Parts: sequence; C-alpha cells; structure tokens
Amino acid sequence: MKTVCVLLLCLVSLAHAADGLPANASTSTADAQRGRKLLLNRQETGCVLCHVVSGLQEGGDIGPSLVGVAQRMSPEALRQRIADPRLSNPQTIMPAYFSSKGLHNVAKPFKGKTILTEQGLEDIMAYLLQPPSQ
Repeated sequence: MKTVCVLLLCLVSLAHAADGLPANASTSTADAQRGRKLLLNRQETGCVLCHVVSGLQEGGDIGPSLVGVAQRMSPEALRQRIADPRLSNPQTIMPAYFSSKGLHNVAKPFKGKTILTEQGLEDIMAYLLQPPSQ
C-alpha cells in the first residue's frame, strides 16, 4: 500500500512538472462543486464575466466558451491557461489567476498574492475536466 501511495505522489509530481506548476496536495483533494462555485463567483474570479460556463444560463462572450473545454484542451494546457495565460498569449486580457510575477500597480494588500489558491485552481480544474453531463 505504501508503494502505491508513493507511486501516486510521483505521478502527481510529474503531471505538475510537465505544466510548469509545482506539485501540491490540492490535486488529491480537488472538488468539482467548489470549482463550480469559484467559476460562477463574479467577485472572486470573474470567470463568468468573459466565459460561458456549464451550469449557468448566461455568461460573457469576450473569451471562449468553457463548455466542453476538456475535449478541446489537455489538462496541462488548461491548467497553464488558467494559472498564467500570458505564457501562451502575452497580449491576453485574461488575468493570471495563479501568478503574481510581472504585475504592476498592485494594491499593497494584494502584492505577491495570487487570485486563486492552489486548492482553488485544482477545484476549478476538477469542474472543467468532468465528463459532460447527459
């Protein structure tokens, strides 16, 4: 049993190393329902201001629809796009949800902080990577 746990931790580390994000325990405790709440929260993340999200009747049309995103993007690419979309598109207007590097004019209470926690990022990933509902 101990060997299986060590192997699983190694696989999680490799998955995060491949997308450039640090491995963390949040992956194993990711919760799709918490992720849904974060996606739908206009004040905390603002995702629905720019994207259509499964489970919500209305959403923004500035960014691409997030409905079926798991069929269009790999988990690694999706995680990186949420964490710091500037890496794939330096001109993007999408916020870097899990990076504080290169940001200017940040209010003092928020300097060095990310919009999402590691757990929040993994919760959103869990929701977006769910199989489509029937």
